[in-house]
Amino acid sequence: MKTGAPFKTFRPAWWLQDGHSQTLWRKYSPPQEVSHRRQRVELPDGDFIDLDWAADIEVENSQDKLCVFILHGLCGSSSSPYVAALQKTLAGNNVASVAMNFRGCSGETNRLARAYHSGVSEDVNDVFKLISEQLPDYKFVFVGYSLGANVLLKWLGELENHPQIAKAVAVSTPFTLADCSRAMLSGLSQVYGKYFVRNLVKDFRKKEEYFSQQDELEQMGIIRDLGKVEQITSIWEFDDQITAPLHGFAGAEDYYTRCSSIGFLNKIQTRTLLIQSSNDPMIPPHALPTQSMLGADVELELTAKGGHVGFICGQQENWLEQRILRFILE
Repeated sequence: MKTGAPFKTFRPAWWLQDGHSQTLWRKYSPPQEVSHRRQRVELPDGDFIDLDWAADIEVENSQDKLCVFILHGLCGSSSSPYVAALQKTLAGNNVASVAMNFRGCSGETNRLARAYHSGVSEDVNDVFKLISEQLPDYKFVFVGYSLGANVLLKWLGELENHPQIAKAVAVSTPFTLADCSRAMLSGLSQVYGKYFVRNLVKDFRKKEEYFSQQDELEQMGIIRDLGKVEQITSIWEFDDQITAPLHGFAGAEDYYTRCSSIGFLNKIQTRTLLIQSSNDPMIPPHALPTQSMLGADVELELTAKGGHVGFICGQQENWLEQRILRFILE
């Protein structure tokens, strides 16, 4: 579908000029009201993932038999403000959407000790296999944010091609995980690192308590073998002690190396738009890919300002949602 003139360049709201204010405004602004219809997907390993379909539009009424599949960021969910904003925008334009909650992010503790991480592309693959079989005549556009964007790009590089995947959008991707983890060890960006660690540790303890209450001795043993989490103060430490061993990696460095999406970009065969900001407080400029690292179907749109999953322009219709919508429909 043609959408007219080229899309306008992002200009931040006058009161949100720096990356931190853009990032925090998006995080703490009142979320859009979106009603969901939940679908539970049983995974091959005995765990589950919950999907939240935007209830304002039935998938059979979606224009051009199109469905947008959304992946949230670290410590996020289908209720995250950026997910709700996109689902609201899509529903208003007669486009169906479904938001996948990574393991343990739907409000219910998952059944296994393992969780989700920046490279958990196998879960996306398992869920999409089911949904694409349920909707064989539909085309899908994938949209990932932050951690979800990294997972998405890694998966697309592994997948190479799929006849039902039309396009993809990755927003504020931490292309090189080690660089982004280090960025949250210093300066004002430490605030984000500490926020994530608090939430990750809280979720870890919640899972430990759940397995104890359920007498899940095997899963409880896996959790306890990882050691105490009270001394963890950074994302790097959490990934080295918890994320890596829990998911089969030798340590944080091994996890970051094997799961960073920057190594998969030149393998992507799906038309893909990368939306990034130069003043993202969590993703340093040297962590961004060069043109030579991109596949022929991958386009990087780099704005001067916008923060991390911010891109707040101060108008009723925010730039990010409209940019994604334009790309989907063009």
